[in-house]
Amino acid sequence: MPSDERPASSPPAEPDAPQPCADVHCHVLPGVDDGPTDLAESLALCRMLVADGVVDVVASPHQLGPYELDNSGPAIRAALAALQAEIDAAGISLRLHAGADVRIDERLVRLIDEGTVLTIGDQRRHLLLELPHETFVEPLPVIEELAARGVQTVMTHPERHRYLAGSRRRIAAWLDAGAVLQITAGSLVGDFGRQARDEAWRLVDEELVDLVASDAHDSRRRPPRMQQARELLAARYGMEYARRLTYDNPRQVLAGRRLGD
Repeated sequence: MPSDERPASSPPAEPDAPQPCADVHCHVLPGVDDGPTDLAESLALCRMLVADGVVDVVASPHQLGPYELDNSGPAIRAALAALQAEIDAAGISLRLHAGADVRIDERLVRLIDEGTVLTIGDQRRHLLLELPHETFVEPLPVIEELAARGVQTVMTHPERHRYLAGSRRRIAAWLDAGAVLQITAGSLVGDFGRQARDEAWRLVDEELVDLVASDAHDSRRRPPRMQQARELLAARYGMEYARRLTYDNPRQVLAGRRLGD
């Protein structure tokens, strides 16, 4: 269920300015996965994020799965520091936070303990967990194991997995074990097709979603879409609810606070 706890309000936006968003899932680092191929593309995405109202973004390159251990924790931290320096030099008002889009793996807890797999904000409080796109792998044992370590699992883009469509029993078990759902802003606006759009809205309608994130990969093929998603949510449920999913709850995660308590 969406959390009612909210951090202190940010300064009111100018009338024509985008509403502030915090993005907990974005492939913004250059040359590490299927996101930006180089620094120029990365900076273009950063500028688009700012134009889309994003003030804080979790740099979350893929880990495990097809990428195995190519993107290690130390390598991601170094790439993030280098990109933040370039962002600051370019005068782009965007704060980067460490993280990873982590494919489910039986070694997950051990790799977190070793510092190889990264949690959101590098705080060991929240983990972005991705399931394979082709085949269902039950994440409940991992969710429970992480919860026992004090790590809340953020299940990424469930609306985009065809095998989960209508699978409320599975999802309910994840939420009962302490996980939360993150859907993709682009799904709400139809970027991933009708099935993903309809499932995203069903999850929202059933109050099963706590976070909306961009999962952006570049400024052209996979742009952020945060403002569009926020406007659609506000039109349907009001600005307070839209803000909760796109700013308040993400800020709680960045602060290391568990959602749903």
